[in-house]
Amino acid sequence: MPNLASTLKDEIRRLARKEIRLQIGATRRAAVQHRREIAKLKKQLLLQQRAVAALKTKGAEPAKEPPEETGIPEGSRFSARSVRAQRRRLKLSAVQYGRLIGVSAQTVYLWERGKVRPAKAQFAALVEARGMARRDALQCLHKKPGKK
Repeated sequence: MPNLASTLKDEIRRLARKEIRLQIGATRRAAVQHRREIAKLKKQLLLQQRAVAALKTKGAEPAKEPPEETGIPEGSRFSARSVRAQRRRLKLSAVQYGRLIGVSAQTVYLWERGKVRPAKAQFAALVEARGMARRDALQCLHKKPGKK
């Protein structure tokens, strides 16, 4: 008889667990869905807070002055390959090309490797040098003071 009682208790326990699992399953799914929605709302709130902060900083800035004319034609852009090709086309060393532009040879090397971008004034000089022929470049080098 003790065996029958323990078997009956085990079966009742098993059926009770099964019923509890069925009852809790819907609640568990709803809780998971709620957590997803909360995470989504938190992310949306964070994005909106960032947008509001950005708008506040834009509103606090004084009105910007119109951009200065730098002599750079519209649509001009910097390319490391272009600098290297330009220097080779003019058949100038980095030292000579740097003197022509108004920078050091090290700066020319850094431009050619794409490690550094030129400042606006330097970029204007680069754009100007694009249209030069070798003869013009050599004449400009002889006019500029510095090492030969």
